[in-house]
Amino acid sequence: MALHNRINGKLLKEQIAKSKQKRSTLSFYKYVKITNPSEFRDTFYKELEALGVLGRIYVAQEGINAQISVPNDTFDLFQTYLQDHALISDVRLNLAIQHDSKSFFKLKIQVKDKIVADGLNDRSFDVTKGGKHLSAADFNHLTQDPSTIVVDMRNHYESEVGHFRDAVLPDVDTFREALLKVENMLNGQEDKNIILYCTGGIRCEKASAYYKHKGFTKVYQLDGGIIEYARQVEKNGLKNRFVGKNFVFDERLGERITDEVISRCHQCGESCDSHTNCKNDGCHLLFIQCERCAQQYKGCCSTECTEIIELPADAQKTLRQGISKGRQVYRKGRSEKLLFKR
Repeated sequence: MALHNRINGKLLKEQIAKSKQKRSTLSFYKYVKITNPSEFRDTFYKELEALGVLGRIYVAQEGINAQISVPNDTFDLFQTYLQDHALISDVRLNLAIQHDSKSFFKLKIQVKDKIVADGLNDRSFDVTKGGKHLSAADFNHLTQDPSTIVVDMRNHYESEVGHFRDAVLPDVDTFREALLKVENMLNGQEDKNIILYCTGGIRCEKASAYYKHKGFTKVYQLDGGIIEYARQVEKNGLKNRFVGKNFVFDERLGERITDEVISRCHQCGESCDSHTNCKNDGCHLLFIQCERCAQQYKGCCSTECTEIIELPADAQKTLRQGISKGRQVYRKGRSEKLLFKR
């Protein structure tokens, strides 16, 4: 039995696009000691594949980080499997705010050195000694304290389309960069209330423990991140301090939290918060594009890429030989081809 997908990605996308199967999109993570990540990964793959689960999962000795979609008709079996699992029986499932059955098109489970790349020496501090978790109500209350600093631990392309009001927004491409930049920004404010937030909470687990290790005494983190905050706000009728969209790392590229559009098309400057990847397979630049520009540039980031996708497939393949492409392109919102970057 193959323990990884062997079907062409484009074919899988076509299959999931045609499928009428209802799915739920969710994420979960846990910092837990996994002695043999490869063995864990193979067993996990077999079980999830049998349940029709799709998505992207990282496994490391420090734990597991998953973004997936589960068929609704096997969701109960999936929950039972997790609840019966010795290592991750108590994980919380962060259900997406806006479900989309097309969020993932294949199952990919990888063994990594870390479940989130951070560049930290984990032996120098205890990741389990993180900041105090805040509910949505507690978050709203503490943000009214003038001695509170709210920090977005996400990347620039995430906070560009949505963030909490009055939050510090580090202009960074990676979590690794954010850790150092935020530390420098907070230097001299060790006695302030520091509230960290991210998409689902995983980055803040590590960041809050790191900053406590660095001498910050009042470190908090938004429990469950933006996803859980939005859920609690709606359920309990709380004031929503988040504005815009929540960027997500799947085919949706975002889920709407509020009606405000706080960003603009990177090509024409019109109000817009729809991310896309350039249709040129040799580029795949992540950027914000309005519908008018999508038609004008045929889903590409520039006239150069528009011209390339009009070439025969073989010619395109020749042009992109040796070019690195894929999900690492998230940082490319910096491209000089885009006239209206933040």
